[in-house]
Amino acid sequence: MDVDTRLLRYFAAVAEEGSLTRAAARLFVSQPALTKQIRRLEDDLGVRLFTRSRSGMALTEAGRELASRVPELLEGWDEAVRATGRAARVLRLGFLDAGAAGAVLEVIADFRQAQPEWRVELRQFDWSDPSAGLARGEVDAAVVRLPFPGQERLTVRELFVEERGVLLPARHPLANSETVEFRDLWDEPFVAAGDQTGTWREHWLAVGERDGCPVRVGAVTSRPDEWLAAVAGGCVALAPASVARFHSHPDVVFRPVSGVSPSRVGLARPRGRKREAVLDELLKSIVWRLARS
Repeated sequence: MDVDTRLLRYFAAVAEEGSLTRAAARLFVSQPALTKQIRRLEDDLGVRLFTRSRSGMALTEAGRELASRVPELLEGWDEAVRATGRAARVLRLGFLDAGAAGAVLEVIADFRQAQPEWRVELRQFDWSDPSAGLARGEVDAAVVRLPFPGQERLTVRELFVEERGVLLPARHPLANSETVEFRDLWDEPFVAAGDQTGTWREHWLAVGERDGCPVRVGAVTSRPDEWLAAVAGGCVALAPASVARFHSHPDVVFRPVSGVSPSRVGLARPRGRKREAVLDELLKSIVWRLARS
């Protein structure tokens, strides 16, 4: 019987969290999607792995047996993937947006020149996964925007901070302002990421900087084209200052905002794994270069 390792990762998360809600947030998937995958695994194995109740998800005897074996199995698979990457001399670096990744491209170019036998693969992820592939083991390291759920399980090095501004419809009354007061936007419909992104969503809605004023969500998106279209259609969105360089729309303007904290960009990698010397070299070069800039 063949079982998708993704299903085992989903099972392990639910087993560790004891809750579909917390596991879904950790994996950056919706709770209905996670429930469906757990049922698929149970169907594949022909056993019940959990008993469901109002208090959470309790492992059955069969579930406990699988839970005792899955971590070692997944670690063995992850090491096989890393070993394959080392043999092929490939490093996988995740990122979310060009504004954050742009700061490391020069370092990567230098690394490729100094280590021509190695290939660095840049993999972009949409905003449904703020860990840029790390949560599901799809990359070796990632350039991320902080904070995001699950970052405490990773090694994260802050690289730089970037001011946040606001994207407005070109026809908006504040579109010609030199600087926009965040307080003046509190009643506007905001573009938001999905609920599963937790603290990342809250940061880009500036939930903690509204003096208790509730957020009005006008659209939920996960990709830049959807994001810009939602703003052009009448919503507003907080955005890093670099968005003005990398994204444009004829019906959208970017303006600086006062009254919100900046965005923090970091370099993240898994904890407790065998260290790859060449990856350490690349990451140290990124940190060193940005410290000097």
